[in-house]
Amino acid sequence: MAQLKTTFAGIQLENPVIVSSSGLTDSAEKIKALEAAGAGAVVLKSVFEEQIGAESGHIQDSGLGADDYLQAYVRSHALNGHVSLVKEAKEGCSIPVIASINCYSDSEWVDFAGIMEEAGADALELNLLALQTSRNYEYGSFERRHVDILRHVKKVVRIPVIFKLGANLTNPVALADQLYANGAAGVVLFNRFFQPDIRTDSLTFAQTNVMSNPCELADRIRWTAIASAEVPQLDYAVSGGVHGGQGIVKSVLAGASAVEVCSVIYQRGNGVIGEMKEELSGWMDEHGYASLAEFKGKMNAWSTGDVNPFERTQFMKYYGSYGE
Repeated sequence: MAQLKTTFAGIQLENPVIVSSSGLTDSAEKIKALEAAGAGAVVLKSVFEEQIGAESGHIQDSGLGADDYLQAYVRSHALNGHVSLVKEAKEGCSIPVIASINCYSDSEWVDFAGIMEEAGADALELNLLALQTSRNYEYGSFERRHVDILRHVKKVVRIPVIFKLGANLTNPVALADQLYANGAAGVVLFNRFFQPDIRTDSLTFAQTNVMSNPCELADRIRWTAIASAEVPQLDYAVSGGVHGGQGIVKSVLAGASAVEVCSVIYQRGNGVIGEMKEELSGWMDEHGYASLAEFKGKMNAWSTGDVNPFERTQFMKYYGSYGE
């Protein structure tokens, strides 16, 4: 039978299925159920600086000089919930537990990272989810921001640090190279932004495309295939569009060590994890692979030689005769 063990960001996983940060991973009970269903690891519900800041910011100045104390108390209380989640998950489960933090100020990145490590997290996933919309934007400053955050966090933690990147980067490969040079253990491609829509009847905003769909996988495969060829020292995970075992197969062939899944579990339940693993194992047996390592990166950008289907130059070859 095929062996599904893998290593991502220096962490040994029994299989490549990681449940991504979401409401699926916001309690120890849910995480235990995911482990029982066969998950290889979990990324905990994110610590959001904005949310904690908003909660503490509700404290009004009483004029008695106590507002700073109360804000600190509310902040500490909010963080304690995340600390408890890490501890309870580690006590009740044997699979790796990855803490996720999402901040915007340097001090909080560092502070939150240290707190999550002390709580017992096996690794950290840093999530810088932001759009650059200022007309005065300095080219490259957003990428430098990623590297600066990583460097600051690495000064205070020893556990592996993973960066989950957004899909709005001009060159994810160059950034991945810089992250590796500054101590990142892994990169996840890609995060998903809030998708706004407009209700034309009421002229209000709505959210659309909450769940990912399999069509999103193609973009992840493209960049994983290129990045894993150009920066092979770094571990990669694919996030977005993995809705079955074939999605795992494609991701590993492109060079990923693991995948992060969420939407498909919401849509089909925890049992889909076992189905995905069974499909992956069946494909491996059919093609004679005993381990993921035997076909990891087999179809990344290095494997294609002079014909690179992942870059624009092949557009005319594939579509020039379309409709003839």
